[in-house]
Amino acid sequence: MPKFYARGRLSVLAGLTGLIATAALFNSPSASAALPTPIAGSTARSYLSQLTVAAEDRTGYSRDKFPTWITIEGTCNTREYIIKRDGTNVVTNSACTATSGSWYSPYDGATWTSASDVDIDHLVPLAEAWDSGASKWTTAQRQAFANDVTRPQLLAVTDNVNQSKGDQDPATWIPSRTAYDCTYVRAWVQVKYYYNLSVDPAEKTALQKDLSGC
Repeated sequence: MPKFYARGRLSVLAGLTGLIATAALFNSPSASAALPTPIAGSTARSYLSQLTVAAEDRTGYSRDKFPTWITIEGTCNTREYIIKRDGTNVVTNSACTATSGSWYSPYDGATWTSASDVDIDHLVPLAEAWDSGASKWTTAQRQAFANDVTRPQLLAVTDNVNQSKGDQDPATWIPSRTAYDCTYVRAWVQVKYYYNLSVDPAEKTALQKDLSGC
């Protein structure tokens, strides 16, 4: 069961309520900051030392077991929320679809002027979460994880970069833009710790190496 239940943190229902509350950001004519600032490097190293190390098991995984995208408010779903949050001067229509704006992808440093050129990345991929503990969750818990805009888990990035990343963990994939690597691994550990997800041995080794300079 995710740590956020054991520690008395927000329940799934409370978390979803928080998603609705954050929809107020849509009232702003310009975008706010992108990915929520992850924990400090020292905190990430401490958290990493507390994560369970275990082999991964993808038996039974299906993306459909992580419902996305949920409606946040009116016609706006989670993807549209992140598109608005991570973009600059984003304009949306009555269906909450972005009609203009620009998006900077921190993974590769590219800037796009069409929302169709960016994907919403699950920083800790859904399959990775399944492999490391989410297979034991309820569908409601997996839905909360897949639509979590409070933790540094969702961000808009170049579509083909996101597709290239796929379900890989930091042992085999980190952003090509090295200036973002420290942010990425700090966020990775924060999400895994919050949701009480395990790490496999190679993943932990890679995270220890990457965090050493953070």
